[in-house]
Amino acid sequence: MSNKIAEFEKNQLKVDAVTEFHIGDTVDVHVRIVEGDKERVQVFNGTVIGRKNAGSRSAFTVRRIVAGEGVERTFPLHSPWIEKVEVKRLGRVRRAKLYYLRDRIGKATKVREKVAARRKEKPSP
Repeated sequence: MSNKIAEFEKNQLKVDAVTEFHIGDTVDVHVRIVEGDKERVQVFNGTVIGRKNAGSRSAFTVRRIVAGEGVERTFPLHSPWIEKVEVKRLGRVRRAKLYYLRDRIGKATKVREKVAARRKEKPSP
């Protein structure tokens, strides 16, 4: 019985289309929305505050501030409604979940940006 479930879940995975992103990254999530008989793509941008990796049930939570009010949305990672996830900014964080951002206001909600590591070059002899 569990083999059938595992096989079904394996078929549901989006292998090629999943973008690599991490907690603290600022992302644009392109979501397909159906309104009546029309379909359009809506972009939800914000900071990734949580991620759950569980095969085809993987999900991630994105938070942003709209008109002074915090808005969070949880997206299934392998959903057919997710067109793409674009990483806009890499975040430098030290935690797996950023739920503490819910209590922050204004500039305190900013996550530090990850800067590329600088290697020291050896002086030539």
